[in-house]
Amino acid sequence: MRKIIQFLDKHSQLVFRIFFYFVSVAIILWIFPREGNFPYEFQRGKVWLHNDLFSTFDFPIQKSDSEIKIEHDSILKEFKPYFNYQTDIASAQLKKFNKAFNLEWKKFADGRNGNSLSNETTSFFKLADTLTKSSYQRFAADMLRYVYQKGILQITDQVEQFPSKNFQIVVIKDKVGEEVDFSEVFTQKTAYELLINKINSLKEASEFDHIVYKSDFFKDLNLNEFLLPNLIYNEEASRNVKDELVKKISLTKGMFLSDRKIIGKGEVVNEEKYNILVSLKYEYENKLGQSNKISYVIIGQGIIIGSLLLLLLVFLLSFRKEVYFNNLKFSFIYFLIITVVGISSIIIRKELVALYVVPFALLPIILKTFYDARLALFVHIVCILMVGFMAPNGFEFIFLNFISGSVAIISLTSLYRRGKLFNTAFFVIVTYCVVYLGILLMQGIELSDQLPWQNFIYFGASGFLLLMAYPLIFVFEKVFGFLSDITLMELSDTNQTLLRKLNEKAPGTFQHSLQVANLAEEAAYRIGANSLLVRTGALYHDIGKMYNPMYFIENLSTEKNPHDNLAFEESARIIIDHIYKGIEIGRRNHLPEQIIDFIRTHHGNTTVQFFYKSFKKQYPDNEVDKSKFTYPGPIPFSREMALVMMADSVEAASRSLREITPQSISDLVDNIIYYQMVNDQYNNSAITYKEIITVKGIFKRKLMNIYHVRVEYPQ
Repeated sequence: MRKIIQFLDKHSQLVFRIFFYFVSVAIILWIFPREGNFPYEFQRGKVWLHNDLFSTFDFPIQKSDSEIKIEHDSILKEFKPYFNYQTDIASAQLKKFNKAFNLEWKKFADGRNGNSLSNETTSFFKLADTLTKSSYQRFAADMLRYVYQKGILQITDQVEQFPSKNFQIVVIKDKVGEEVDFSEVFTQKTAYELLINKINSLKEASEFDHIVYKSDFFKDLNLNEFLLPNLIYNEEASRNVKDELVKKISLTKGMFLSDRKIIGKGEVVNEEKYNILVSLKYEYENKLGQSNKISYVIIGQGIIIGSLLLLLLVFLLSFRKEVYFNNLKFSFIYFLIITVVGISSIIIRKELVALYVVPFALLPIILKTFYDARLALFVHIVCILMVGFMAPNGFEFIFLNFISGSVAIISLTSLYRRGKLFNTAFFVIVTYCVVYLGILLMQGIELSDQLPWQNFIYFGASGFLLLMAYPLIFVFEKVFGFLSDITLMELSDTNQTLLRKLNEKAPGTFQHSLQVANLAEEAAYRIGANSLLVRTGALYHDIGKMYNPMYFIENLSTEKNPHDNLAFEESARIIIDHIYKGIEIGRRNHLPEQIIDFIRTHHGNTTVQFFYKSFKKQYPDNEVDKSKFTYPGPIPFSREMALVMMADSVEAASRSLREITPQSISDLVDNIIYYQMVNDQYNNSAITYKEIITVKGIFKRKLMNIYHVRVEYPQ
């Protein structure tokens, strides 16, 4: 038992990988649908390349989507929407009308009596008021009762979707349903038009009647206010009836009997053959999933899933060891694959939406942000191959998403630029549409009649969902501790609070950091390292000098050096302490660990040369405790950290040159980098000798530009 524990402890990395691998296989296998796979690949409009195919069992022939839609639209013409007749609405509106009529008539009469009329005419109007008011009020009220008795229909989407108005509705009155033609009831608009037409048709002979007729009395009364729907749509009853009608639709059209030839080798898969093959595939996979052969299906799925995940494991071990040996980065990749496969499986099983709505190109975008393009493409391929075994038309699905994922990786050069992701989403949508159109044309689809426009809408939705990359990247950064270009751009802004403090407290150090950032960024760009990460790390590498800025030569404003009164060991301790203080400041200000690593490693485990040599020179007979003059390390463990170490040492040393010439700068760069090389400072950084040669050339040229060194021309 003890030996087992020791073995597990010694090989914990390997044990974790094996455990995580099998757990991932088990989860994805559990996610996978239990149906088997049809053993033949076929496409509409293509030649059948397999041997002659005969049916081995009876199976129903499925109707195509277009046939089902036509039948669905046809049968729904029989649908009659249900409406409840509300009696209380009419009585309430009639009371409201009578009250409003009395008020409006009073205004009308008062306004008319205020005109300069003769006493005889005025008396006539007062006498007529009593007679005409009741007749007009009774006339309008009767018209309202008539309209409400017929019914005012509540207009709903279900009513508006009917292609014509020649249909019937069912009116439920006193719990009894009665079929009524739509033309026999009113809408609010048609009811108002009827009332106005009836009022305008009044042609009474008396002068007073013409006065009322020609006045704006009924216009001011606004009869439209008293017309409310009293036939209220009964959603539950209508839905139940509609569901019953839809249930009548048969999804099949006859049976295909066993031992009959389905298709022969070399035949073209036309529309009829295609429907038969799709029906056979559906029945075959269902029967396989329900038979005693299900164990074979599971074993087969396990082999496929295990092979793909093992291939990914080998890829990481061979080409991305830094990811393979990082538990968090390794786990994150498998987490993304499981998530994408899981979402796809749920959508395929539940038929929630079309599979093409899923933004599969989002996976390579996120992986490219945190890793690199090559790894992103490889993981994307592994993922869509898995989903392809579940998806209908697997080859079509894999081909479409391989192309769109590749376009996403190529087009998204920098996520921190606001327009780039929108451009990528646009390119992905166009790629989907163009490639899918090519597939349809190759299958002989008639674009005018059979073009499935809904799929193009799904492609648009998928491209739009790629914009989720921004919030998802932010979440993954916080949860997994990753670092994206967006965050690096924010941190490298010199107006950041921490950098402003550095500029105020240690202006010389701030200027030194800017120069180091410029040197290291250029070198990173030339050798293919992460230039944005290098620049950000360089800007923060010396923030620990804010504690005792005057003890660092670049911040001295007077000739008096505070180190003159200190022992060499004490001076070395203060210089070395800027590493510890920098780490402390970085963590207190929530800098990412990847940036703090630059603070920790930019001096590696070298010695504070000036004070170390000064001690040996002054005390040649004393034994030197070298640890008091040595930086704590660790040495750089990435190319980016090595570049900052080189740039930091070269830039600082260049300030002490007495004579600045091309030769002196060249010697300085060569000597400093050679010293770091012989002291094994680059052993863990994976930087090559060829890259170091390139970096030295860049540093020499940049320093000559900084100090304006000119080549001495011959006399």
